[in-house]
Amino acid sequence: MIFFHQIQKDKIIILLIVPLILFAGLLPFMPLMEPDESRYSDIPAMMNRTGDYVTPKLHHAVYLEKPPLAYWATAFFFKLFGENEFSSRLFGGLSAWGCVILAFFMGRRLRDEKTGLYAAAILSTFLFHFVLARINILDMPLTLFVSLAIWACYLFLESGARKWLYLAYFACALAFLTKGLIGLVFPFAISGLLLAWQRRWRDIPRLLSPVGLIIFFAVSLPWLIMVQKANPDFFRFFFIQEHFLRYTTKMHGRDNTVFYFLPVVIFGTLPWSAFLWRAKEKADVRWRDLYSRSGMGILLIWILFVFLFYSVSSSKLVPYAGPIFIPAAVLFARVFCEAGEEKTAVPGAQASRLSRIPIIAQAVLFIAVLLAPLVLRNVEFGRDLVIMQSDYWPVLIAAPVLFQIMLVFVPDRAAKRWKRGGVAAIYGISVLFMGSLVFPISDFLTPYKSAKPLAQAIQQFVPADQMVYQYKIALYGIDFYNGIRTPIVEDFGELGFGIEKLPPEERRRFFLSAPDFYRLCREKREIYCATQYEHRLAELKKEIPECRILWDNNAFFLIKIENKG
Repeated sequence: MIFFHQIQKDKIIILLIVPLILFAGLLPFMPLMEPDESRYSDIPAMMNRTGDYVTPKLHHAVYLEKPPLAYWATAFFFKLFGENEFSSRLFGGLSAWGCVILAFFMGRRLRDEKTGLYAAAILSTFLFHFVLARINILDMPLTLFVSLAIWACYLFLESGARKWLYLAYFACALAFLTKGLIGLVFPFAISGLLLAWQRRWRDIPRLLSPVGLIIFFAVSLPWLIMVQKANPDFFRFFFIQEHFLRYTTKMHGRDNTVFYFLPVVIFGTLPWSAFLWRAKEKADVRWRDLYSRSGMGILLIWILFVFLFYSVSSSKLVPYAGPIFIPAAVLFARVFCEAGEEKTAVPGAQASRLSRIPIIAQAVLFIAVLLAPLVLRNVEFGRDLVIMQSDYWPVLIAAPVLFQIMLVFVPDRAAKRWKRGGVAAIYGISVLFMGSLVFPISDFLTPYKSAKPLAQAIQQFVPADQMVYQYKIALYGIDFYNGIRTPIVEDFGELGFGIEKLPPEERRRFFLSAPDFYRLCREKREIYCATQYEHRLAELKKEIPECRILWDNNAFFLIKIENKG
């Protein structure tokens, strides 16, 4: 009875209270970051303003790179809670919470309830999962829906209950409406590989379900038909350019290193990966047992397929690794569970001193990163990154530094005193560490990665009837925070496709070449513009000497150009 009540208490803490704090409560404590968060806030805000929920528009230009499910969800939260950081990130935060719940059910199904709780706790405090949960991008919702589809396929193959297959098709449809065809590829490819590994060749056709296809198309096809009708070139752009060419070519200039995702997985699983060696030494479990017992093979196939799929792609970004971390959390949970169980722990086993090296290295790494801004101040790297130093930085990093020191010493002492004290200590301190990171990260990134300070300066210095031009930058956050439309000078980038669809007069007014902007500055009595980095400011001053800086923070500049001629 005592054990039952303890499990129920752990459930409330791990599945409800901690996710509520990490994935919802801390969302407002950071401004939106450029360009992704501002992009995925501007689009749903535009949907609510125009009433057009079929064709996404970014900066008033058609934007068909991604499907609309995340936009719809964010637009709904904007109507519910207003246009702010909390409602912008809420869909991603809730998706991260859903992943934690899914990890619990996976661990419970593959082993027992304790493993499920460990998996949920571990996933909640994976560095990757915590960071991705706080960013308004599409990869966390995609991770949830793809992972749900993979798991539902597995349950169907194990139980034969067709309800799970129908759930898989439904989840695939949601994944497709989040980020495209990848939502179909992962679940059925991984399920097919599992059957091939088990030599169940005859079961592969069972994954094809007419009812499932009806469910998939009933969910996804209406939007496809409507958006194609509104944009006749949608299919070519969306399926060929944004799927096939993005995967097979270097059209986006992304990193093509084969081992790109290896450090992402290693560092993304911190702090738990630092303790994995130590836990392994305390348990009578071999690495090969992880996939030979209780259906754990699906987890390794899942991890390896996602890892290899993106590793051979010509387009790589860190968030793509998202689907790896749910099965990884369940595998980690298996090791940590067995390390703490009397029936599986090695009698009298003591972890070696060598196994403490990753734990100490982790603490040294995090502390060094937190202390770095005290040494590196106002440094520009390739004109892309400026490190700013806050006057309050030592105060902001005091708590996370303390928690890293605690992770080195407290878990071992807790393990000696209580049966599950080691894992509980890692989890509890990690929750505190993750939560305490929000404030220094926000303070560090805001001056040069968020348009909010610049948007606030525009409200203060620019008359309401004046336009603000963006000189060779495209900060969507200015428009989002201020509710205005800013013309862009020669930094069209991803907007190029939609700009071509605009009427010529609108295109000339809101998307200018640099020579056209210089000519406008000489013709008008006064013009307000914003830019980023000193080299662009110097370039502008060279062409238009009548520049007066109204506000700057060493990264962004708000300028008034007065023509006195």
